[in-house]
Amino acid sequence: MPCLVEEAIEPKREEARPGSNLLAAAASRLTSIRGHHLIRILSPWPSKPASHPEKLRPTAYLDGLRGFAAFLVYWHHHELWAHVPLQTTLIESSFGYGGLHFFITLPGIRNLFHGGHFAVAAFFVISGYVLSAKPISLIHAGEQAKLADNLSSALFRRWLRLFIPILSTTFIYMTIVHALDLRPDNFNIYSTYWEAVWGWYVEVKNFSFIFHSGDVPWLSYNFHLWSIPVEFKGSIVIYTSLIALSRCSRNARLWCQTGLIFYFLYIVDGWYCAFFMAGMMLNDLDQLSAKDELPSFLTQFRPYKKPIFYTMFAIAMYLGGSPAHNAQIEEMRRNPGWYWLSFLKPQAVYDPKWFFLFWAAVFLVASTPHILWLKRFFETRFCQYLGRVSFALYLVHGPVLWTVGDRLYAAVGWPKDSRTENIPDWVNIFSLPKTGPMGLEISFLVPHLILLPLTFYIAEVVTRSLDEPSVKFPQWLYKTTTARPARLPA
Repeated sequence: MPCLVEEAIEPKREEARPGSNLLAAAASRLTSIRGHHLIRILSPWPSKPASHPEKLRPTAYLDGLRGFAAFLVYWHHHELWAHVPLQTTLIESSFGYGGLHFFITLPGIRNLFHGGHFAVAAFFVISGYVLSAKPISLIHAGEQAKLADNLSSALFRRWLRLFIPILSTTFIYMTIVHALDLRPDNFNIYSTYWEAVWGWYVEVKNFSFIFHSGDVPWLSYNFHLWSIPVEFKGSIVIYTSLIALSRCSRNARLWCQTGLIFYFLYIVDGWYCAFFMAGMMLNDLDQLSAKDELPSFLTQFRPYKKPIFYTMFAIAMYLGGSPAHNAQIEEMRRNPGWYWLSFLKPQAVYDPKWFFLFWAAVFLVASTPHILWLKRFFETRFCQYLGRVSFALYLVHGPVLWTVGDRLYAAVGWPKDSRTENIPDWVNIFSLPKTGPMGLEISFLVPHLILLPLTFYIAEVVTRSLDEPSVKFPQWLYKTTTARPARLPA
């Protein structure tokens, strides 16, 4: 392909000013680049040919697990949004709750319909694992200077990487809602656009400050994003722990990690910190295992690896379905199969589901690479695609649900007072029967013929236009602002 200068070299016309052809060619080229970039962003097709698949990384299964978990969040939120309050209570409860038995509440099966909480727990453990991977390898190698550089870069980039997509997508959502007067539930409606912009600014500035002491952790423009400040707090826990433990011996480091997990889970209500620390410890153990440097206490279990990890996976599938109707321990004890388990909850933990989801998520992440069929499933092209768009899918599925989804559910006959009040023209215009198992009714599944591809398309566009740049921009900014050592005189 000819370069820009080669394309600009043309016979010189007498009436043309010097350099005009070069400027015209450059302008034409720049316009072409912008056009191609816009087409790439808006195209529904992958940007890379399917005939040239990328080689999977050793931890590609974690990308697939994170992506599949993001899809479970999508499905869980739709289940709760479409159904009536009694049904949502049953979906969030165990099999047999209130003497009622539904297929989607069976142990294991329920994770596919009620797995949003389990998915978020897995997000946190995976984040702890991934964020600590490079630093732990440097700690093992004794590279203290490189460790300092790595953590400096990671901490500099983390807030920007997490919050640039949030600020962008919520601003766009706020603008669209105001411009089209959509009036979704739980959304502040302002008389003018500038009032709407100011209301958005006041909310997001407090939401993005993780030390904010306000009582409401939700962002009204997208309340599903409550987990992002938690993600940033967990990242800080990882980075500070890595620095603190960087000069410890192997055994001391592992004992300190264990002690921190116990402290966060049993002494104080720092459940999310325990998730991140557990992910960090799993990564440490995996890297030690790869070098055959595990403590002797653990190596004696190697002959029993297969039954141990299958048992951990089975426990994860059961505990991942922890009842989540509310945070009251008395309510959990009304759920069949959870009465005796409820007494395991530590006094420090306020919401019991996070205690059980801690063990579920840790066991799932720990066992996945050792169960071949499970690892291969998360390495499939579909799960890898979900992993690539997972953050964008998490960001956009709520706004699509509250605008397009709400109208489609109203159209097929799902009742809700706010739909009758805000979108009466959509109610029952194409009523469908509610036949089928709860959570799999015809009138629930049909709207997803539109909602699923629409949500994936928007997630793809957001990935290309906002998520990927939010990774590259902090990297560029860090390199630009980093002081370089002065050169010695010749």
